[in-house]
Amino acid sequence: MMKRYPLTLVSLATLWILSVLPHPESWWVGTGAPLTAGHWWGIFTSLGWCADWPSIVVTTALIGGLVPVAERTIGSIRATALLLGSQVLGQLAGLLLASAMVDTGGAWAYRLTDQVVVGPAGAVIGLGLATTAVLPVRWRRRLRITLVLGLAMFALYSGLLSDILRLTTGLAGLTLGRTLRGRVRAPRPSLPESRLLIAVLVAASAIGPLIAAIGRTRIGPLSVLRYVFTSPQLDPATVTQLCSDPLLLHHCAELHAQQRLSGLGPAIMSIIPVLVLLAAAEGLRRGRRAAWFTAVGTNLVLFALGIQLATRTAHAPAEQRLILGPGPHLHTWLVVGLPAVQPLLVVVLLALTRDRFAVRAPAGAYRRWLRFTGLTLASTAAVYVVGSFLLADDYTPAADLHRLLLDLPTRYLPPNYLGDLELPFQPTNFATTALYEWTGVVFWSVACVGALATFIRYEMSADRTDQVRVRRLLAETGGSSLAHLASWAGQSYWFSPDGRAAVAYRLCAGVAITTGEPIGDPRHHLDAVRGFLDHCARQGWTPCLYSVGEELTERITALGWHSVQVAEETVLSLPDLAFTGRKWQDVRTALNRADRAGIKAIWLRYREAPAEIADQIKAISAAWVAEKGLPEMGFTLGGLNELADDEVAVLVAVDGDGVVHGVTSWLPVHRDGVLIGRTLDFMRRRHEAFNGVMEFLIASAALQYKEQGLEFLSLSGAPLARLDRGEPVQSLQRLLEKVGRALEPVYGFQSLLAFKAKFQPRYRPLYLAYPDPISLPAIGYAISHAYLPHLTPAAATRLVRRVARR
Repeated sequence: MMKRYPLTLVSLATLWILSVLPHPESWWVGTGAPLTAGHWWGIFTSLGWCADWPSIVVTTALIGGLVPVAERTIGSIRATALLLGSQVLGQLAGLLLASAMVDTGGAWAYRLTDQVVVGPAGAVIGLGLATTAVLPVRWRRRLRITLVLGLAMFALYSGLLSDILRLTTGLAGLTLGRTLRGRVRAPRPSLPESRLLIAVLVAASAIGPLIAAIGRTRIGPLSVLRYVFTSPQLDPATVTQLCSDPLLLHHCAELHAQQRLSGLGPAIMSIIPVLVLLAAAEGLRRGRRAAWFTAVGTNLVLFALGIQLATRTAHAPAEQRLILGPGPHLHTWLVVGLPAVQPLLVVVLLALTRDRFAVRAPAGAYRRWLRFTGLTLASTAAVYVVGSFLLADDYTPAADLHRLLLDLPTRYLPPNYLGDLELPFQPTNFATTALYEWTGVVFWSVACVGALATFIRYEMSADRTDQVRVRRLLAETGGSSLAHLASWAGQSYWFSPDGRAAVAYRLCAGVAITTGEPIGDPRHHLDAVRGFLDHCARQGWTPCLYSVGEELTERITALGWHSVQVAEETVLSLPDLAFTGRKWQDVRTALNRADRAGIKAIWLRYREAPAEIADQIKAISAAWVAEKGLPEMGFTLGGLNELADDEVAVLVAVDGDGVVHGVTSWLPVHRDGVLIGRTLDFMRRRHEAFNGVMEFLIASAALQYKEQGLEFLSLSGAPLARLDRGEPVQSLQRLLEKVGRALEPVYGFQSLLAFKAKFQPRYRPLYLAYPDPISLPAIGYAISHAYLPHLTPAAATRLVRRVARR
């Protein structure tokens, strides 16, 4: 570790030793404004200390998260040089800026003069921003926008000297990072990437005021925006003191009303605009047009409130301008102007990028939301009016129906929007307080959650025409050995403009999972994938190519994608198949045992099967599922419903008494209109069946299809199992292998692969190709949901228990 990450370990050790042990006063080892307030050596010595335990914990997390990445990417020597360079240049720039601000005067400048800064957080962030220069473009943009936005938010909303120095040090690191890469023109952000960046900006504009409201110090130029979002908490003693002044008696009622609005319910109501903007940001990330309108409308309202706040602040008497301080100065212009400019800039940005948000909701989605929201509004209004009318004497003064109806609209507005509105009555006990404070909270909670659900909801289903087109493509052109899965229910389809290729996929939680490779002429597969990816980008979906072969995986990873093996397919070549030799002993034994027991392999179509055979197949399948005690997997694994396809051949093992011992199903594989192979799908055996029934059925199918002139049989893929080829294994591959081993006692994926090895197959790895590691959690959830769409909490608990016991 010391050889690989020396800077990380030295930084952590120095931080903890110097911060925990007795150390000099901060004024001696830190930096301050103006530039002469500290000592020149403070620029260097401040790297070793933190002021308090929260700072130590946060800085430790920053060092542990950013410095190892820098050392691994650019080397320890260059990382050390960039860390120190960012510290020196950033601290000097920040102190010069703070000194210039001190010279202009004002409350903000006055507060800066009594602060001393220690801690290496700014330098570590500067190193992280410098390192982004050598990262891939996508990660470079994301890290830069996240870190710089975070630093700027704290500088503008919190405004402490430490916030200013962290910002300038981070920007210094960003500038120094150019020495690592030089001036390289980065490509324009893709559609999903630009949506993500804009969503981050909108979310940051919403969260910023909360930083000022929650922070202990509020001196930044945008800290005044907390009054737009939050109701100031009034101390009862302060209210009593102010009301005792005869000159302020006309404000006493207003102060009592404002004090009454202090509490959890009003606090939640005060941040409703924040919640609305956060929901809109998630919708913007997905390209939703309704989210764009929501974000624009909310920011226009905040712009109007910012104008009102700026006007009231500018016209307030000088002795009442506690936020600005006396006299004209730079801080005055910043405090008066920025609260109105900030939301307006967001609106301008959204207007300039409007064409990126064109995704419409499924038909009727907003009507359902409006209907449900309207019902919630009517219900909460009725409960408030009726409940308050019945408890009228518990208000002061007593509430009558007329006053309740006049007050009803104000229950749905954040308290700070009410301005100086005189309140007609106030609650006096728990019941009336709950009605008074939580009516709006319930309504807005339902409205925001419903809007968010509408933004992320997708409903895709293929119509009958699309299914016919896909089946025609399968029959006329064909596809991979798993191509017939594309015709199963639950699929959606994207067709190329010329109709010569199609991609089947399932949409789960905004992730479009392909069902194998594209269908159609293999020469057009890569173009089909590119078209499908463009379609996903326009819709705001995360695409992933699932169960695709090695050739297509190599071609897509050449475009910058990532891949991991998720299954192993086994394929039998039929023309030269012969069950001779020692390695086929188990298969020959199964054939001989079936012959002695009088068991025959019978071909049939499931829909035309005799009732006694069909009933036994159903019973065998039900017993197999019941034995596991868990839901049957779907997606790429067929069940009884998939047997009803007339193109699917069913092979059953039946004895002389008509008892079905086992059943298999075989999917067709075409090439240029000719049947060239079959793929094993459904595989079940009776619990009392003779040993080797599956070997018997597969061997019988292979011999039959060899006589018909087919080229191959695919025994399908074994999920979460793979053949060890002696290649280096990446961390994600090791994780999937651990998951496969954990699920082995339940679903037996590795055992399935070992069983298929009896047929001496050719192995074909199947991959998951994905665009970005950051999307892996969503992809993992979507694939799990696709395989187990009906997994109940009880079944999930049983699965975890069984895995834990093993």
